[in-house]
Amino acid sequence: MQHIGRTVQTVCWGLMMVAAAVWVGAVWVALPAQETEKPQERKEVKIYIVTDLEGASGVYKFAQTREPGPLNDQAKEYLMGDIAAVVRGLRAGGATEILVLDGHGSGAFVPHLMEPGAKYITGLPRPGHPLWGLDESFAGLAIVGQHAMMSVPDGVLCHTQSSRSENRYWYNGVESGELAQVAAIAGYYGVPPILVTGDEAACREARQFFGEHCVTVAVKRGISREAAVLYPFEETRRALEEGAKQAMKMIGLAKPYRLQTPIRAKKEYLIFEGPEKNPRRVVKEGVIEDVLKLLEF
Repeated sequence: MQHIGRTVQTVCWGLMMVAAAVWVGAVWVALPAQETEKPQERKEVKIYIVTDLEGASGVYKFAQTREPGPLNDQAKEYLMGDIAAVVRGLRAGGATEILVLDGHGSGAFVPHLMEPGAKYITGLPRPGHPLWGLDESFAGLAIVGQHAMMSVPDGVLCHTQSSRSENRYWYNGVESGELAQVAAIAGYYGVPPILVTGDEAACREARQFFGEHCVTVAVKRGISREAAVLYPFEETRRALEEGAKQAMKMIGLAKPYRLQTPIRAKKEYLIFEGPEKNPRRVVKEGVIEDVLKLLEF
């Protein structure tokens, strides 16, 4: 026992001497560097997130998105989990500031579930252009919980602006959904889309409009407008976090999405007439001079 005690004492003393030597050496090496070099400042990288509810994990029927109630409350929680994963991934990828806009018409944020590391915009009205707070200082745009444009066969809850009046929009002859609308407003400020999350149809649409340098993360696959193959939340949240981290690498590669002005615009939508509310399709055509007024047409 005395031998073991002496051995432990010797080892501890040796470790202390090594630690002291390393510490002294570190101080001796570091001192000249402190005199000649200044610590590098972290570059500011701001990301703007626009969210919607229909493209969140676990959401597949309009009863979850249209009217207040238990299903809607639960769907909002699903969305907050997706947002949290994206915020974590963006931060891990180098984002220094994140602004998150509630893009669902009736609102979908749950304040007590807001992930730290971002600021959240909700409530109406919001003065200025539709993406309140967005300007040239942002390095990238992330669109989270998005759906495909109206009339996409495998688009879960697909619509453009209004699912009830079934709006459809064409800009300069190209049919466009909410993905293109949001990205065009961001493009006015030179901010490129770097990430889109939603169902597989929305991701396909994003690649069509924004190209290969926009990262897409599919959290479900559509069968029809209100039927889907859902993926486990543990898997979707992991994919969202990793996708957001990878999206940060697209800054500098991804290009802003811009519409040439003046924009030749066309809109088709339903109006409901008479006591029986019979639907009738209406067509509106015109010119949009200012991209920031895109959603006023």
